[in-house]
Amino acid sequence: MRHEIDRQLPLREEIFLDHVGHFVRDPSAAAQALRRIGFLPTPVSVQVNPDPGGGETPTGTGNITAMFHRGYVEALFKTADTPLGRELDRAVAHYPGVHLAAFSVSDAAAAHRRLKGSGFRVRPLVAMSRPVTTPAGPDVAAFTVVRVEPGEMPEGRIQILTHRTERTVWQPRWLDHPNRAWGLTDLLVATADVDEAAQRFARFLDRPPSENPWGRAFRLDRGCVQLVAVATLNEIAPGIEVPALPFIALYAVAVKSLDILEHHLQHGRAEFRRRLHSIIARFPDELGTGAWLFVEQPTALPWRRW
Repeated sequence: MRHEIDRQLPLREEIFLDHVGHFVRDPSAAAQALRRIGFLPTPVSVQVNPDPGGGETPTGTGNITAMFHRGYVEALFKTADTPLGRELDRAVAHYPGVHLAAFSVSDAAAAHRRLKGSGFRVRPLVAMSRPVTTPAGPDVAAFTVVRVEPGEMPEGRIQILTHRTERTVWQPRWLDHPNRAWGLTDLLVATADVDEAAQRFARFLDRPPSENPWGRAFRLDRGCVQLVAVATLNEIAPGIEVPALPFIALYAVAVKSLDILEHHLQHGRAEFRRRLHSIIARFPDELGTGAWLFVEQPTALPWRRW
């Protein structure tokens, strides 16, 4: 197994699993749920786009985040009646849970051209920002985001972005969590047709899939996407409800200590099951349908061992 890059942002042609997003109705309840499990969520932030007059226009969504030493998790909620806000509304009405997976690259414009050239219908590049507080005072977190048109990736809002402000996004004060979470590692998607999904993800990620006993896997320069059938999901995460297909069913988070994590899960009255080298925990209702798979080392994940 090749070495995985241990760096926050990609260089040159690299692509990382950057973050995942829960679509939720109540940001306060989502933040409280994250705290119960031992995460340290950031304050609420409302996302905006620059307008031609030099001002700012709400995108229609806001977020809270759990920032890790590698990657992050966010909970997104509606803030305004915009196309993006209405898209989030429709997804939450379908089912609350993880509807977003974002992959980071060094050049969003190049990724935009590549996706268009490979047959995807793409939206215009978007320069997005959100206000953040820092120890030195108010600042902004800025991104360039590549999105495909609805339906091109039916798994959800599957997007590519380039970070423009690493310093304000990954502030050291938000990186150390009581439950000792340190990194987002992998994403698992359940689908009715693994082969078809693998073909699309191969074009989207510009990476070939590998076959394993669980389905198809995409090993990125940092992170992994595993595609599985529903029967396989039931083996990996028994009892997880499948509200629709395709379904972003779980994501893996690396922690420094499963024992410390287990203490926080018990204290937060989470529903979880411990195995030899992992813990699978159902999301609290406030974060939707799905599960976390916690490991101390990403190599403990079943598809990584293969």
